[in-house]
Amino acid sequence: MAEDAILGYLEKNDDISDSGQFAAERRIDHNEIVNVIKSLHGFRYVDAQDIKRETWVLTDEGKAYTATGSPEVQLFLAIPPEGIPKEELQKKLDASVFKIGCAQAAKNKWVEMGKQLVTRKIQHVDDKVKDLLLQIQEGEAINQDDIKALKARKLIVPQTWKGYSVKKGPNYAPKRKKVATDLTRENLQRGDWKEIEFKEYNFTAKGLPTEGGHLHPLLKVRQQLKDIFRQMGFEEMPTNNYVESSFWNFDALFQPQQHPARDSHDTFFLQAPSTTKELPEDYVQRVKQIHESGGYQSRGYGYDWKREEADKNLLRTHTTAVSSRMLYLLAQKPFAPKKYYSIDRVFRNEAVDRTHLAEFHQIEGVVCDRGLTLGDLLGVLHEFFARLGKTLAGIPLLTWHVEIAIQARYNPYTEPSMEIFSYHEGFGKWVEVGNSGMFRPEMLLPMGLPEDVRVIAWGLSLERPTMILYGIDNIRDLFGHKVDLGLIKRNPICRLGL
Repeated sequence: MAEDAILGYLEKNDDISDSGQFAAERRIDHNEIVNVIKSLHGFRYVDAQDIKRETWVLTDEGKAYTATGSPEVQLFLAIPPEGIPKEELQKKLDASVFKIGCAQAAKNKWVEMGKQLVTRKIQHVDDKVKDLLLQIQEGEAINQDDIKALKARKLIVPQTWKGYSVKKGPNYAPKRKKVATDLTRENLQRGDWKEIEFKEYNFTAKGLPTEGGHLHPLLKVRQQLKDIFRQMGFEEMPTNNYVESSFWNFDALFQPQQHPARDSHDTFFLQAPSTTKELPEDYVQRVKQIHESGGYQSRGYGYDWKREEADKNLLRTHTTAVSSRMLYLLAQKPFAPKKYYSIDRVFRNEAVDRTHLAEFHQIEGVVCDRGLTLGDLLGVLHEFFARLGKTLAGIPLLTWHVEIAIQARYNPYTEPSMEIFSYHEGFGKWVEVGNSGMFRPEMLLPMGLPEDVRVIAWGLSLERPTMILYGIDNIRDLFGHKVDLGLIKRNPICRLGL
């Protein structure tokens, strides 16, 4: 309707000088006229120029006074000819009407505010404010003094009116031609594509905004943990080999071949390639000897060590396999103290539930130096977890109170071995967050490290602090194919350790 009105009018006239007036004369909503003008202008059926006018519109308070009258008139009419006590008058009117009415009526000298009675000074008043508001509502002009008075009382506010003046464009036609936006298979089959007028391609139009990438919470926490390690002087270990041989993953760590962790129900073994082909043979022989008959004041395990078991390939079950490689390489050079760390994926054949996955991330720290003791390990742990548990603006993000306890349970490659417990105020209890210990001589000396060199190490999962930090109670909501992408987009910056 609006499009036909505009094109039909321009067929007999040169232009439309004011879209607002045009819409009012034809009783068409001005917004509809504006939308049609924009569309026609885009296809160059018409040329349009902006028109802007400053107008005044009523506030909600002003609209209310057009129906009920101004507060001063309401107050005047509520006063009987003989007068009324102020308390009774106040009860007859709304509190805001009474307050404004008293001020304006006294200013206009309509009433006398006596100590006992409120009385009229005159017997008739005109509601000029209401009349002015009605004139503005009808679009009539009023003088500037009245506008200033109404604006001061916040009964009107300025509003910019936008419209268009319109004239014929280079593609003008009394009726809009229907243009095609796609060349279809049917057009080609019928051959009518030759007569079809296609919509011009707009090379300047902006496409849909591309969504930026979002960091996963695990990546954010991992980066903060890396910063903590670097601040403590640690060097990152290369962890790019997910596939590892059983030798580096188990045997080099003085873990016997009959240990339950080496069974297929706990470890993912590879079918192809099923075995490794490169191992340092002299080191392999020393590891074989320490397993079978001991050495370095150790009795060993006293079993027949099999090379074929050590050659089996698997998905690494811990990043300590990387630590064993790094320590071996360190032993091949003149000794120098080192501090290593790693944060990467490990794999275990475990049942998946709300706290366990078959694939997760392990954080590991290793310090290698002469004469290290258990006290050094405790000190490093306290420093690490103190940095991990700092607060931001007084709000605890991860409040860790570290308590170390020597565990009675057996660990093949550390002695002593300790589990790390931390008290979390949100949970109101102590939770296990990791393991630690000192690597055994049976692991270090076959590598070729000096006898007085000790290695302290600790490890924990990346998922647990991340779940605590972001309030996630099911690990499958954090990592894996069931992760909600909305969580990735909405999660805040990680402030761990700041």
